[in-house]
Amino acid sequence: MMQETSSHLAPAELHPRLPFNATVLKDYKLTSTDVEKFIKFWQEYQMKNMSSQADECQGYCQGEIYNWLRAYNSIHGYVSLMICIFGTIANILNIMVLTRKEMAKTPINNILKWLAVADMFVMLEYIPYTSYQYIYMRPGEKDLSYTWAVCLLVHMHFTQILHTISIGLTVTLAVWRYVAIRHPNGGCANFLLAHSREAILLPFILSPILCLPTYFVFQVRETYDVDKVNSEAMYHVYFDKDSVLYRFNFWIHSVLIKLLPCGILIVISAVLMHVLCEASRRRLKLRDYNNPAKYAIQLNLNESKSKKPPRCDRRNDRTTLLLVAVLVLFLITEFPQGLLGLLSGVMEKCFFAHCYPPFGEIMDLLALINAAVGFVLYGLMSKQFRTTFRSLFMKRHFGSTEMTRLTRVTTTCV
Repeated sequence: MMQETSSHLAPAELHPRLPFNATVLKDYKLTSTDVEKFIKFWQEYQMKNMSSQADECQGYCQGEIYNWLRAYNSIHGYVSLMICIFGTIANILNIMVLTRKEMAKTPINNILKWLAVADMFVMLEYIPYTSYQYIYMRPGEKDLSYTWAVCLLVHMHFTQILHTISIGLTVTLAVWRYVAIRHPNGGCANFLLAHSREAILLPFILSPILCLPTYFVFQVRETYDVDKVNSEAMYHVYFDKDSVLYRFNFWIHSVLIKLLPCGILIVISAVLMHVLCEASRRRLKLRDYNNPAKYAIQLNLNESKSKKPPRCDRRNDRTTLLLVAVLVLFLITEFPQGLLGLLSGVMEKCFFAHCYPPFGEIMDLLALINAAVGFVLYGLMSKQFRTTFRSLFMKRHFGSTEMTRLTRVTTTCV
């Protein structure tokens, strides 16, 4: 009897950290039937939780719009791939044009250049992701390998950091133009002009810091299929929806990174549009150039011989209109994302589980379009950009007269 007891106590001696008395093992033996009962109980418990959550979220996000969103998701891979290829080439052309000597003289063009750099890397990174996730893999197929889980995690962090950099550069662009128009000779304008490089570098430093909570919310997790005896390990990106850090990250992402910049851009865009309207009204008042006295009174000048508004003013108006178009496009892209994130933080589980995912691909599409159309906007709205582009890629058919005139205008107008 003593030998039998000592043989049962041997496992406790080998594993002294067991939280129970090892002598219980001689009275009860764990069998395969017990294991099966436990697994069955656990599955029933999970199904019960899922059904209760489904009942709790019943009626969330139903309607025709979600059918359209799901229909688009089936072709998202091909659409996003074409946009990424076009956007990568377009942003490379932007960088080549904006780094020319005659274009790099103004801080606005330098901000646009680094904005193109950030957008280009977003496109380059998204190409392999969409090619594998939406084109290579069949609909409904999932890659649960450790390598792909790590790739997804890197994709999430990389794109969020670069996108936050783009947001910061866009806000810097708007603030810079606002100061240049409203206070062109003030101390703030001189300070920004003297620290233009630091202003561009600041978004690159702050963005990884603002995204810091995301690094701890999402992680790669290993799971197993309970229905299979010898199932292989499955890996996926995991996050705890009930954690405080997860909710805090949602508020940081939606309010601080998305909605706050959108609010700033809305105010600045309204101010810039007001400036454009004032300039338009001023030009209407200056139409009567045959009356020099009236013209002098309206401009508070003693004399005037010109029959057109100054070329520098007209160029400033075109630059402001171009930047307003960039800001409006940015707001169309970012405001819906911030609003969805805010609703997910307020309504929590149900909204995020049933309403947020169908919009994922369409939000990616808007972000990619915003990053790709800069070249089109610059080409349509900036004569200086078109002239520099022709001088760079069509040298044989482009004379030096236009380039000389452009350089003279660039050095005299800000």
